[in-house]
Amino acid sequence: MPRDARGFVYQLQGYQDGGLDALAAAPFRYAVIDLARDGGDGYFSAEEVGVLKKSGKRVLAYFEIGSIESFRPDYAAIRDDRADLLLNEWPSWPGEHFVRYWDQRWWELGVRPRVDRALAAGFDGVYLDTPLAYEEIDLALVPGIGREELGRRMVELIARISAHGKRTDADFLVYPQNSPELLHHHGYLEAVDGIGVEELFFRATDEPCAADYCAQNLAETRKLRAAGKTVLAVDYAVRPENVERACRAYREEGFEGYVSVRELDRISAPCR
Repeated sequence: MPRDARGFVYQLQGYQDGGLDALAAAPFRYAVIDLARDGGDGYFSAEEVGVLKKSGKRVLAYFEIGSIESFRPDYAAIRDDRADLLLNEWPSWPGEHFVRYWDQRWWELGVRPRVDRALAAGFDGVYLDTPLAYEEIDLALVPGIGREELGRRMVELIARISAHGKRTDADFLVYPQNSPELLHHHGYLEAVDGIGVEELFFRATDEPCAADYCAQNLAETRKLRAAGKTVLAVDYAVRPENVERACRAYREEGFEGYVSVRELDRISAPCR
């Protein structure tokens, strides 16, 4: 690892020449990338992931566990044959639907194959997006199930992913994204190695995160850090003064930080 490596890099699209060489050359401790170079079925190979790991980075495979986007290769089969797994569409991301993530069929179709692919490609671990599905699912579509139960079921899924991955590789890393309050559910702390958290300090783009939930997220994230978990914090800002402010906050909090654009389609400069 380069002596000046710091923080992490988070890129989900726009890979230079469709590969990972530029990321390998960038001075970061961690790299979060999609399982697929094109978001579809053009998956990164073990050789490509190996080059990124040889640069000294821990490499995490990004995928979603509480929702599914319409452009993913497994979406059509779910829509056509198991449409009851799909719940309400996410207004912020048209074409993406929350799912019955506690259903065994979702494990078999949407989760275990992705974990197995990450293991086969040699990723150091997984970066699990949309645990917040437990907060966003339309309760009218799941009668008799409340938020507390949905949160518990999400933690059960994260724990199942962790157990599955660590059976093959004891050092396999599990990083959920957002929803740090899930730490209050039994089994969460034991299942995760760290957490990724967006917009602790700046929302997309350059908007200071001043709402009540921002302070709440920071308070819960601090508890995870105090419990010995690594925090990968990403904020969305481009103004130099805001970038520096976020980087200063990462240093003060002991977080691995990254400031970039919401599209996550480029390699932004590491914090100084």
